[in-house]
Amino acid sequence: MKPLTLSDDRREALAGHLRRLFAEEFDEDLSGFRAEAIIALMLKQLGPAVYNQAVEDVRAHFQDKLDDLSGEVWVDGGV
Repeated sequence: MKPLTLSDDRREALAGHLRRLFAEEFDEDLSGFRAEAIIALMLKQLGPAVYNQAVEDVRAHFQDKLDDLSGEVWVDGGV
């Protein structure tokens, strides 16, 4: 799997959220550098697991829809 990346805008917004979280919840001033390091770590460590779960959820959803479809299109061929 190729490494997960974020757009510059999304990365900047996430860094801002992290900095506010640390300021409000932990009373700690988080630098932009530290926020970027946390984002990089989370993408590397959590990204693949979250991505794989999302793919599995979508697969299961489509499988349910396909299973429903067979009942929807069943037509008795008897005369």
